[in-house]
Amino acid sequence: MTLTVPVDAGRRRIEELLEEHEEQILGRWFEIAGTMSGGHVDRGGAAVPFGEIYRALRRSLTGSEGGSDLRGLLAELSRSRARHGFTPSETASVVFGLKEAVYEIVEADGTPEALRGFIWFSRLVDEHGLFTFETYAAARERIIADQAEQLLELSTPVVKLWEGIVAVPLVGTLDSARTQVVMEKLLQTLVETGSEHAVIDITGVPAVDTQVAQHLLKTVMAARLMGAECVISGIRPQIAHTIVTLGIEFGDIVTKASLADALVHALRQSGVEFAEARSPRIAVRTEAG
Repeated sequence: MTLTVPVDAGRRRIEELLEEHEEQILGRWFEIAGTMSGGHVDRGGAAVPFGEIYRALRRSLTGSEGGSDLRGLLAELSRSRARHGFTPSETASVVFGLKEAVYEIVEADGTPEALRGFIWFSRLVDEHGLFTFETYAAARERIIADQAEQLLELSTPVVKLWEGIVAVPLVGTLDSARTQVVMEKLLQTLVETGSEHAVIDITGVPAVDTQVAQHLLKTVMAARLMGAECVISGIRPQIAHTIVTLGIEFGDIVTKASLADALVHALRQSGVEFAEARSPRIAVRTEAG
């Protein structure tokens, strides 16, 4: 009892001070949070609901089921500030700033109960601050993952070259994750367009090793299962030398040096006939002076 009574008394005193000085604490908390965030506590529309957080905190102290509300508000605060480019320290400092605002009231009160209660309150705020930091980190990782996925989508377009012919111009390294995106987009486009021929252009792929070759073969086989024949174009001399050196076998897959050559091949396979162009005639007429 000698250990719990002072703690309970200190906690009750903190609850009383939070109720009596709510307006003053909120105003001071806003100032402190602004200073810690470089004066941009609401930058980019990521406003902090100080009043809602404060009242949810008070409800959690009295045991009126405010804990879940408080965590929900802090989680939304973390996600919002992660989206608006705040740093982790700027985000967590919003919560930690409450300690300083409350301590000023505790110091003015000066009672032993208030000082003991502030130790307990400080630990509580630290827990919520760490929760905010962890939620921010998780939200930031999600944003980065979404952006990486969007970049993959943008860097792997599937374009229609001709009726029944589509092309996938690849630029950059081809890894497992990107191969999956290439497969999905190519197969989806084949279904949507009903194309029977696909050109996979690797002119922008810096190097082809055994792993990249395996990824290309998987993509070709997936397209064949959909009834489309693939041509691989962009086989530069350096890449051809590497393929031979590594002993990579493309089997019966047609390869071409350029995208233009691959398009011509696909057109011929589609039944398009090419006519020889006649040499243009140029008539020159001179007038007597």
